[in-house]
Amino acid sequence: MNRRQFGQSIAATVMGGALARSVAQVAGPAVSEPRFSCEIAMLKLPSFDRCIEVVAEAGYQGVELTGYFQTWDAEEKRRLMAKMRSLGVMIDMLSGLQASFAIPGQSEEFVTRVTEHCRIAKGLECPQINIKSGKRLTAVDPNAQLQAAVDNLKRASDVAEASGINIVIEPIDLIENPTIFLTSVHDGFDIVRAVNRPNVKVLYDFYHEQRGGNLIEKLEQNIDWVGLVHIADVPGRHEPGTGEIDYTNIYRTLGKLHYSHFIGMEYAPTSDPVASLRKTRLEAQQAMAKGRNIA
Repeated sequence: MNRRQFGQSIAATVMGGALARSVAQVAGPAVSEPRFSCEIAMLKLPSFDRCIEVVAEAGYQGVELTGYFQTWDAEEKRRLMAKMRSLGVMIDMLSGLQASFAIPGQSEEFVTRVTEHCRIAKGLECPQINIKSGKRLTAVDPNAQLQAAVDNLKRASDVAEASGINIVIEPIDLIENPTIFLTSVHDGFDIVRAVNRPNVKVLYDFYHEQRGGNLIEKLEQNIDWVGLVHIADVPGRHEPGTGEIDYTNIYRTLGKLHYSHFIGMEYAPTSDPVASLRKTRLEAQQAMAKGRNIA
């Protein structure tokens, strides 16, 4: 079975999702304003305190963390969580899980690490974790890695559900990581459809996916399985408008599709971070509002 056949094998699930979306559209989906977050490692600021202040000043509701939390003791955690609450900011996603879902024969270790990551996320009042696929194994049939991905993510779904945690899987482009197994949202959507659990979706990173192109069609065809989007322009990984991606059209499409999850800014600002993040948020909100009016 090749990857095309793998996708075809779950066609019934695809049709079910399309039917559900059609019914929802006929009924008239409720308008939900998007919330905004920022991957704070991209800000290059001297402290977590300052990162929280910057995103709050820019009108954001969330921060994404990869490594900051790993050095907090209990007192520091209490202090920072209190500060976030006072500023109306939450941790909306944790990355940095040292476990790979597409590696055959490592299920026990994978589940153990997912369990610990969910424990940490719950303690930080964070509703979502990001999991990567791991390496493409040249000596292993790609279909064996696909099957391992589905089986392991079903196990991870059970663990995460017990803690009230959602999972997003993130494809990474081959330019950034030439050895990674999951390189496109196309394959990511096939995998989460096969897993078919409501708490396992795809992180659609437009920066990574631009290197494969066809951004909007893939978004429109798979919106039910998008759990988070990441924003950065190509090349350079800076704010929208500095590169080649037409983010105005992407935002309009997100509005038209009534996307309601977080929009995560994962870019390095080229100017004052508060001004940059605020401008990007306002542009996204305005374009999404136009998209909702078109729908």
